[in-house]
Amino acid sequence: MLRKLTLLVVATLVTIQSVAAFSIAVPPQEQRCFYEMLEKDDNLHISFQVGDGGHLDIDFWISDPSGVLLQDARKSSSDTFNHVALSKGRYEYCFSNSFSTVTDKTLSFNVIVIKPFVEDTTASKVDPLANELRELAEGIEEIIHEQEYTIARERTHRNTAESTNSRVMWWSLFQSGILFVVCAFQITYLKRFFEVKRVV
Repeated sequence: MLRKLTLLVVATLVTIQSVAAFSIAVPPQEQRCFYEMLEKDDNLHISFQVGDGGHLDIDFWISDPSGVLLQDARKSSSDTFNHVALSKGRYEYCFSNSFSTVTDKTLSFNVIVIKPFVEDTTASKVDPLANELRELAEGIEEIIHEQEYTIARERTHRNTAESTNSRVMWWSLFQSGILFVVCAFQITYLKRFFEVKRVV
């Protein structure tokens, strides 16, 4: 049992090279760029979700080491990108808020780099435990992505609910103020209406 657990931990650490989660704010008319150094056949996974600001949209693109655009998503609120590196080098991905003139955009994004599985050719047969570990690592990755998406959606819905509550509160205060002014006016008017006027 201990041997299986050790193999599971080692396989997970070997399979997934790096996992990073970030939350950033992109000011209006600006962009934020990041880089990943990949080897050939590395699998780059990027997912993002805009949590606050404007219409909850942002521009996203990614390019390979030679500058070729691999993906270009305009005014997207959330997206997922997978790419198997065809060449070694620095891959650049950017989030741009250049179309906005006033509003900051707050977004969360996750970057996962998965190293390719290299099968041992010296072994006479495929180890079923290694296959199970690979499938388990893929399942864990899918669960992580779903959890990240759920957290981002919960944050968006919470912000919307808090904004709605704030607007309801201010509208109620405004209505109370109007009601107070109308009542004061009516009392003053009726008081003047019933005053006895003496003729000298």
